[in-house]
Amino acid sequence: MVFKRRDKRSLLKAIGQFLWPRGGWARAYHYVRLRLHRLPGSPEKIARGIWAGVFAAFTPFYTMHFVVAFLLARLLRGNILAALLGTFFGNPLTYLPIGVVSLQTGHFLLGTDFEEGDKSTLLGKFANAGTDFYSNIVAMFTDKDMDWHGLSIFYEEVFYPYMIGGIVPGIIAASVCYYLSVPVIRAYQKRRAGKLKAKFEVLKQKALHLGDKKNNRADQGKDPDV
Repeated sequence: MVFKRRDKRSLLKAIGQFLWPRGGWARAYHYVRLRLHRLPGSPEKIARGIWAGVFAAFTPFYTMHFVVAFLLARLLRGNILAALLGTFFGNPLTYLPIGVVSLQTGHFLLGTDFEEGDKSTLLGKFANAGTDFYSNIVAMFTDKDMDWHGLSIFYEEVFYPYMIGGIVPGIIAASVCYYLSVPVIRAYQKRRAGKLKAKFEVLKQKALHLGDKKNNRADQGKDPDV
């Protein structure tokens, strides 16, 4: 297959590289920053794409952040690739603080509380929702009864508050990244344009120099009596 990996990774290795990429997160950050700087388009358009990607990282639609960022970038007329790269604001190092802030903000805005108790921790609610989802799929093909209790609790106490609560910190974080990105990208583009212009001038001078040499040789090869 064309896109098949040559070195087949085990499941444990794949999870490990997701949590800690090759070269570390510092190298991944510098790679994303370099790609953002080299994107075509105005600084404002690229920054709007970054805004969309960062905001998407604050939504509870995990595994679908690319889709959310793409749709927001189209709506805001931002750079789509910048939006996809901007979703890396959400990563295994930031998911926990993003989730905690979003949940607390959501419950505060909705006037609700996160109920604690037996099997009522955050991980417990995720586990119960997953169990219900699997059991209900099985129930579709068997005579078992469907039970949506765990999924209902998960929606009311986790998903919906997370979705509502992620809006405010998402807008703040995305706006900060936007206003920081515009001058940085503009300065980088000007510096890069200056370097390209300087290289073009050097190549132009070399071409003129070679042309003069050829003309001189042609003049020297002419018969003076002609």
